[in-house]
Amino acid sequence: MAVPDEQRYSGTTFAVQEEDHTLANTLRFFLNKNPQVTFCGYSIPHPTEDAVNIRVQTTGEVTASQALVGACEECAKVCRHTRAVFDNALDRFKQQNPTQGQ
Repeated sequence: MAVPDEQRYSGTTFAVQEEDHTLANTLRFFLNKNPQVTFCGYSIPHPTEDAVNIRVQTTGEVTASQALVGACEECAKVCRHTRAVFDNALDRFKQQNPTQGQ
């Protein structure tokens, strides 16, 4: 659920259910790398709630939603790369150690 602040939607708070610091901090990292993002932060409303609020403000060149989608795409790209590197290393290990890789 997004709550826009301005007509141009350059500042928005996104409520993400069933997530915690792991995803929120990762998205914060990727959002803060974007030069069109002027502010990004997150908060956990309450320790017993399974949700995070992510605040995104931009220069207005892109919307907060566009910036968040871009951050999610970058995160997914890094995860795919990490998985490919891990799978290749595991395959090499299994080839070099046929009895240990089971």
